[in-house]
Amino acid sequence: MAVTIEREQVHVKKGDMVEVIAGRQRGKRGKVLKVLPKHGKVIIEGVNVVKRHTKPTQKMPQGGVVEKEAPVYSSRVMMVCPKCGRAARVGHGYLADGAKVRVCKRCGEQIEK
Repeated sequence: MAVTIEREQVHVKKGDMVEVIAGRQRGKRGKVLKVLPKHGKVIIEGVNVVKRHTKPTQKMPQGGVVEKEAPVYSSRVMMVCPKCGRAARVGHGYLADGAKVRVCKRCGEQIEK
């Protein structure tokens, strides 16, 4: 019997500026480094940094304690509008040529990538 893995709908893209709205890291802002749609999580630069103890390898002959960003559920982050600079929900709109674009729900401006 085959097991299908559902992908979560993630509302942010790689490179977006987001703000954490829930949890210990609440209020922190950072750029999305990676989106994990299979798990519904995102990795944000400078947010949820954890320490990982690593053994010496050929890549890292020193080993030691390495700090890296851990994933955060995408429902705990909100996109920051580049125009108004505040956390806002994201809507969708259409241009005159029919192209679909993301729109800030707070100020109504188009969000560019």
